Amino acid sequence: MTRIAAVGDIHLAPGSEGLLRPAFDTLGERADLLLLAGDLTRHGTPEEAAVVAGEVKGLPVPVVAVLGNHDYQSDRQDEVADVLREAGVTVLEGDSVRIDAGGTQVGVAGAKGFCGGFAGRCAGEFGEPEMKAFVRTARQAAEALHGALTELAADGCDVRVALTHFAPVPDTLAGEPLEIYPFLGSHLLAEAIDEVGAHLAVHGHAHHGTEHGMTEGGVRVRNVAMPVIGRAFAVYRLDGGGG
Repeated sequence: MTRIAAVGDIHLAPGSEGLLRPAFDTLGERADLLLLAGDLTRHGTPEEAAVVAGEVKGLPVPVVAVLGNHDYQSDRQDEVADVLREAGVTVLEGDSVRIDAGGTQVGVAGAKGFCGGFAGRCAGEFGEPEMKAFVRTARQAAEALHGALTELAADGCDVRVALTHFAPVPDTLAGEPLEIYPFLGSHLLAEAIDEVGAHLAVHGHAHHGTEHGMTEGGVRVRNVAMPVIGRAFAVYRLDGGGG
């Protein structure tokens, strides 16, 4: 049984030092790895990323992250990622990592994702160049996630997890205004997950959403935005059969 701790949307900045570290220090007893589902900073600056780094450096479990839209705000996302990597965090964007969790090979495929909406109520890659570019970004994000999951499937990982910031399903958006659903996620992410297969999909971004959801293919989806889960992290237990 693999225990996966996850949280997103922690939005740390100078002045937040020590906010999560006491809880994170208990992870060695409670989980095999920690997933960070984006929006780790408030405005995407290296100074804010340094606060995040201080909260997770030297933890007793591996830490894997994707960035979120807030982490891109200052156009310094590469620097933010570098600060996190220097603290030992594996930052993913269209790639994957394999972790040995007590003899179980856990594969995490990560991509920020993007918005665009959900089946039947989504934007199309048609019309103005700006609209085409918008939808193309969503498609490319889903393709990146698909490729990362495919690598893990080919490697025969016992457990596969999809880590994104944007939501792959509308289920976990319940509680958010319907008008903003298209800006909270994309059905293309769920299609990528279902086509390859995974045991769990984890995302953030929807602060007023719902924790539990599922793709059409039966993959469990969890919204781990900290305002949703109401604690420093949630823990999900998985086995190779998706239990």
